[in-house]
This record gives sequence, C-alpha cells and structure tokens, in this order.
Amino acid sequence: MKTIYITRRETFNAAHKLWKPEWSEEKNDKVFGKCANKNWHGHNFQLYVTVKGVPNPDTGFVINLKTLSAIVREKVVEALDHKNLNLDVPFLQGIMASTENVAIAIWDLIEEDILTNGGELAKIKLIETENNFVEYYGGKEPF
Repeated sequence: MKTIYITRRETFNAAHKLWKPEWSEEKNDKVFGKCANKNWHGHNFQLYVTVKGVPNPDTGFVINLKTLSAIVREKVVEALDHKNLNLDVPFLQGIMASTENVAIAIWDLIEEDILTNGGELAKIKLIETENNFVEYYGGKEPF
C-alpha cells in the first residue's frame, strides 16, 4: 500500500487584531506592532488542506476533491470569509486570532469530517501574506 498526499487550496478574506486587553496600549503596540491597530487590519488568506492516505482501489482517490472542497468551504470559508476573526467567529472566541491559532482551529474543525470521508488530515498551511505563513501538522512531527 502506498500513501499519497493530496492538497486542496481555498481562499478567504478576513480582518483581525492582535491585542491583549489586560496589557497597556504601549505594550500591545510594542509586541504586536501594526497588527494591534485599533481599527483592525485584513488579509487575503490562502488555505491549503493536505490529506494523506492510500488511494481507494475503485476510485483511485484518497478523498474525493469535491468532497474535500465542500468540507472546507462549508466549515471554514463560510465561517471566516469577510468576517472579523475576533468578533464574528464563534470557534475563535476567547482565542488570540493569530494565524497560528486560526490554523489550529481550522484543523480541529475539519479533522473528523476528513476521517469520515476516508482520508487523514496531514497538514494545514495558512498563508497570511506573501511573506508569512504557518503550517500545522496536528501536533505531530511533520516528518
């Protein structure tokens, strides 16, 4: 049996602010810089969801890409697109809306649905800007 990895890309636009209310404005500005802007700031996020598994002998699929896209769009894109991550997204309430934490929350949101459809979630890659992205492997070492 040969394991293969397949990746689906989706996009969404969202605003957020990195801010700890228990800190002073000066400390927030020092730690988070422009990301602590009181009027928020936004990104055109790119999300890559990688699933691993052995291709089904009947279909040749690890997971049907239409199914994977539907899971990601329904659970993630619909919840995050054109939203304020700090204010509008129930599964991010009480969590610092850093790209790192958003990636972990996305993993937690879709992992079970991917397992149910025959694959195993291998990696979430969330690109915030052309220079900044995070990769999350579910708390496991990637290699």
